Amino acid sequence: MSKARLMQGNEACAEGAIAAGVNFFAGYPITPSTEIAESMAKLLPKKDGTFLQMEDEIASFGAVLGASLAGAKAMDATSGPGFSLKQELIGYGACAEIPCVLVDVQRVGPSTGQPTAPSQGDIMQVRWGTHGDHPVIALSPWSVRETFDLTVRAVNYSERFRTPVILLMDEMVGHLRERVELPESVEVYPRRRPHESRAEGYEPYRPASDGVPDTADFGQGYHIHVTGLIHDGTGFPAGSPTVTRDDIRRLHKKIERVGEEIIHVEESFLEDARFAVVAMGGTARTAYEAVREARKEGIPVGLLRLITVWPFADAALLRLAERVDSILVAELSYGQLVREVDRAVHGKARVELCGKYDMTSLTPAEILANIRKLAGRDA
Repeated sequence: MSKARLMQGNEACAEGAIAAGVNFFAGYPITPSTEIAESMAKLLPKKDGTFLQMEDEIASFGAVLGASLAGAKAMDATSGPGFSLKQELIGYGACAEIPCVLVDVQRVGPSTGQPTAPSQGDIMQVRWGTHGDHPVIALSPWSVRETFDLTVRAVNYSERFRTPVILLMDEMVGHLRERVELPESVEVYPRRRPHESRAEGYEPYRPASDGVPDTADFGQGYHIHVTGLIHDGTGFPAGSPTVTRDDIRRLHKKIERVGEEIIHVEESFLEDARFAVVAMGGTARTAYEAVREARKEGIPVGLLRLITVWPFADAALLRLAERVDSILVAELSYGQLVREVDRAVHGKARVELCGKYDMTSLTPAEILANIRKLAGRDA
């Protein structure tokens, strides 16, 4: 481990990206993610990497996709309004299977909203913001050190599955400062390489055994055609119902086939729980303290923290619903996460919302009050 440092969440994100091999960043300043770009501007030149401040959010992600196709490990960072502008190119990256990472440090919306205030209102935009059917991987850290770790994991998942991966942060974690010790080295997933020679009828989008193509980078001498149109193994558009069905299905299956391997959750105090709180990101820190206080009052409650937001932790939540009577979903939104939790538990437990969307974060006292109501101890 390296020596202890006082570090902000956004700074840890940049450090994690560098550790995972990111050598290209294109972005446009936007609160509350700007410190990521500032940190990458300082760090990348020292690693022979490239930093570009582009003219707008759309151009930023276009540059990231282009750099990745040319062999770079590439990343962009933004907040809700910028994330909205990037949606078409996120879909392009998913269809053309271009590995990259996009960080979304959430703030209160809609529109430009409240730029410096905490929020978790982009959950559904992350999953359903683009047009058409494709899968999404999104990870949400709750601490500065975990921001470093999940940035590394996001880069690795993008390379492994050849898809854009979202690091779904919130303003609380992005601007939080904590004492951290970062590892000297991390496990890095390498860029996939084709096994065929250039003369063996190479097809850049022919899937490997895990359903992911080993597409060559531009400039390696392979003939590669990249398009946002549905395509066959050659990379060229194919106006066929069969190819369309198979290609869209494969985009989903290449991630679905690994099951819960990439769906990470963390349980606290659930061994004897009759009630549970579900939370993610910075709100989970507050929920953890509220659960501790509730247990001091004799309320048998625990916490399930969602680290992977998408794919959603359906199986973990169904198991939870079979163990507890009621679930409280604590989130900084009008009610996005709660809908998915309610869907996933299939009516096996009562689901209630503890939501907030007024520029301030939830307090332990607010979540505790809702836990008491859930347990029938609010008299």
